[in-house]
Amino acid sequence: MGRIFRRGFLDCAPFIVIVIPYATLFGVVARDAGLEVYEVMAMSVLVIAGASQFTAVALMQDHAPVLIILMASLAVNLRMAMYSAALAPHLGHLRFWLRGLVAYMMVDQSFALSVRKYETEPEMTRQAKAAYYFGTLVAVAPLWYICTFAGAVIGQAIPPVFSLEFAVPVCFIAMTAPMLRSLPHVVAAFVSVVAAIVLGWMPYNLWLIAAGMLAMMAGAQTEFYLKRKVAR
Repeated sequence: MGRIFRRGFLDCAPFIVIVIPYATLFGVVARDAGLEVYEVMAMSVLVIAGASQFTAVALMQDHAPVLIILMASLAVNLRMAMYSAALAPHLGHLRFWLRGLVAYMMVDQSFALSVRKYETEPEMTRQAKAAYYFGTLVAVAPLWYICTFAGAVIGQAIPPVFSLEFAVPVCFIAMTAPMLRSLPHVVAAFVSVVAAIVLGWMPYNLWLIAAGMLAMMAGAQTEFYLKRKVAR
């Protein structure tokens, strides 16, 4: 199991280049939004979901109502429910406390790599699947806490010329692009981009919720259409 654990770690290691500035940027942005260092760390430890954390902080800066902040953050994080459903057939055999650890530390990078690994190597044993997954987690999860703290503490001293903002889109492009392997995936991605642009005028970043819902509906309808076409 040690070998497959190391394989997971090494497969996820390239994302370290993105996670470091991404987590550091969150620490900087959260401090700029008025949060204390302990509040920044509490959010990272309790939520451990970069996209929803950035969304929440951005809405706080816009003085959005608490309900809107919660709804937008939940909408961004709903993908975790889909991640869980996809991982359940592979990791559902684990003990309760290990399943809890999998759920708590679930991150986009680990999910994307693990699902792809399970699909390309269906002969993997249940123990190997778990070892690979936790190997990917060890590569990035601890860095999220460490770099968030670093950003919160020394972020003000980072020169603007470094432009840490690049890490956010690059991270999600690197994870999403390889997963667009079917027409429903491509349609959902296309609709989300178009909807985000068209609905950008909506207050409190509500376009996030609207674009996500429209993308899921478009992807689901495309999949239903393809299934009906094959059944004819």
